[in-house]
Amino acid sequence: MSHSTTTCSDTLEPKQTVNMKKVAVASVIGTTVEWYDLFVFATASALVFNKIFFPDFDALIGTLLAFGTFASAYVARIIGAALFGHFGDRLGRKSMLLVSLLTMGAATFAIGLLPDYATIGIWAPILLLTLRVIQGLALGGEWGGAVLMAVEHAPANQRGLYGSWVQIGVPAGTMIANLAFLVIAAVLPQEDLLSWGWRVPFLASVLLIAVGLYIRLNITETPAFDKVKKSDTQVKLPLAEVMRKYWKQVLLGGIATMSTGASYNIIVAFGLTYGTQTLGFSRSVMLTVVLLSCALCVVLLPVFGALSDRYGRKPIIIAGIVGEALVAFPLFWLMDTRELPLVILGYGLLMTAFAANYGPIATFLAELFGTGVRYSGLSISYMLSGLLGSAATPIVTTALLSATGKGSSVAWYLIGSAVVSLLALLLLSETFKKDIAKVNSGASNAARA
Repeated sequence: MSHSTTTCSDTLEPKQTVNMKKVAVASVIGTTVEWYDLFVFATASALVFNKIFFPDFDALIGTLLAFGTFASAYVARIIGAALFGHFGDRLGRKSMLLVSLLTMGAATFAIGLLPDYATIGIWAPILLLTLRVIQGLALGGEWGGAVLMAVEHAPANQRGLYGSWVQIGVPAGTMIANLAFLVIAAVLPQEDLLSWGWRVPFLASVLLIAVGLYIRLNITETPAFDKVKKSDTQVKLPLAEVMRKYWKQVLLGGIATMSTGASYNIIVAFGLTYGTQTLGFSRSVMLTVVLLSCALCVVLLPVFGALSDRYGRKPIIIAGIVGEALVAFPLFWLMDTRELPLVILGYGLLMTAFAANYGPIATFLAELFGTGVRYSGLSISYMLSGLLGSAATPIVTTALLSATGKGSSVAWYLIGSAVVSLLALLLLSETFKKDIAKVNSGASNAARA
């Protein structure tokens, strides 16, 4: 008996491993493309958009308006989550992923073609805002679908690991976006960067889109959704079902994830502005610091995802949230020394805490919802966290810096976000041993509140 079990395992395992590698690669590349598109906009907001699209305002107000346009996508992301979530739960995960990738690619490419304020006046920022909203709609549908392709395909004891691969798209996309601007800033004078150089990273995204589409066309629908489809038990109105049965999970999950957005945007958006405008570092130096911290994050995310398979999602996420709060002040103390090795150390500390928080949280959120409404519930919850954390952070942190003149004032904001997220997380139950393949999963035990 023992012998036959071993033989069966040996026969099945290689096939499963090959399939999961394909799914993992598709998840990483697809989400990297989407987050590249998003963060190339964020980097441009910090470096050039205030001068190109909002030139009639002083530097601080121009930066705030640029970040306001950046934040507008987060409202659109919730709408996109509801829209794509509905069809993702009705028609399947794969088709929505292809649509979202094409939509994001078209919007990003169009931004690269936009005339500036000097050419068409007020229409320039209006068109920029419109394309930014389209980006948000696409990302609202992209992330949840990518998570489900990984988590619903994964073996039960490796969902945290494969869910964390989707999360790699965030630092990887940021790395490529920053690398693009780093190269352009290094080879072009400021005048050329502002006139045409900033367009190149947006136009180049078409190459990434082509790669992402090719890979995604070659993966299959998830077993969990196939089971729902074969049993003809799709929910007619997934959004209504989510709001009726899972509203606590949506709300608490979104708040619990909020600090990831706050900490990450302090690193990639506010830190970039603070480092260049207040501390006097060059654009290239600060982009390099972001690049190094993102490389560290890429390595750490699967580590923390795998640890969540062993010890549970909540202990690892809690460690990350507490870590974010603990390093909030040290980050700014280290940055304010204006010593580059210490700036890199500060970034590394916060990014490590972020990785522990962010690595397992995609799988944790997915496991909160039943299969029939999982795309909708997961997407809306995560996009809510983006609105609460990521969208507010650049605006709040810039305002805090303007009011106090001290970067350390932002540390209090990071600590506050961590405390709120921790309280929400503690109200949710552990999920890592849950059977997520059930056609009908109740919501009764997923939230304690």
